[in-house]
Amino acid sequence: MQSTTLSLYRFGSIPARLWAFAQMGLARWAMHDVRDIGTWKLCGSGTGEGFTPLPNTAVYAILATWPDHDTARRALFGAGVFRRYAAISSERMTLFLTPTTARGTWAGEQPFEVGSEGHGPIAALTRATVKPRVAARFWGRVPGISAVVGEDPNVMFKIGIGEVPLLHQVTFSIWPDAASMAHFARKNGPHAQAIRAVREEGWFREELYARFNVDAVEGRWEGATPDFAAPPADDKRPQEKIGIAAE
Repeated sequence: MQSTTLSLYRFGSIPARLWAFAQMGLARWAMHDVRDIGTWKLCGSGTGEGFTPLPNTAVYAILATWPDHDTARRALFGAGVFRRYAAISSERMTLFLTPTTARGTWAGEQPFEVGSEGHGPIAALTRATVKPRVAARFWGRVPGISAVVGEDPNVMFKIGIGEVPLLHQVTFSIWPDAASMAHFARKNGPHAQAIRAVREEGWFREELYARFNVDAVEGRWEGATPDFAAPPADDKRPQEKIGIAAE
């Protein structure tokens, strides 16, 4: 079953942040050489709740697909490019995900191979290419959306990332279940209004929507190891964290 990983890295010092920014271009060569990797994306992030056009120079992300979680774990532990990110960052976290639904395309392709749905928390990813002529209107609505996402008590985690500032944006969030996520998406407010505008005015050149089971989490974020993933229904033992980097 295909594995998708989202690795987040926080960089504290100015030299470390400059290194991370440079890797948005330089690391592409090394990523091509990672064994068994499928689709991969190097992304920056937004400030505040993450869903803003202002870049957060401290946080970067690598999204990747693999044949399975074990293959992902070996690569994330052993590949030089991931080891360098881990060594230079001040904080890092990797989410191990299994795609359950996916529609649309990313750079003309569908990167996610859908498996079966599980139970417990789910992750939602939206990726869109914003048409340049409507970028100002799109980002004008984002602060309102960001505010309501930040205030929603059901949101377990959220971040906005992207490959190209202003034009290529990705939203990623984790919810306790599908019902709470659907309630947020459908209730009237800035998010629903923006969705209607997207549909009526055709703001996006390309769209992709995907959901994932949250299978495991490794590392620390904001000083703690989040417990997003649920154990199997017949297993009440504490969840085992998957280790991918030497401490």
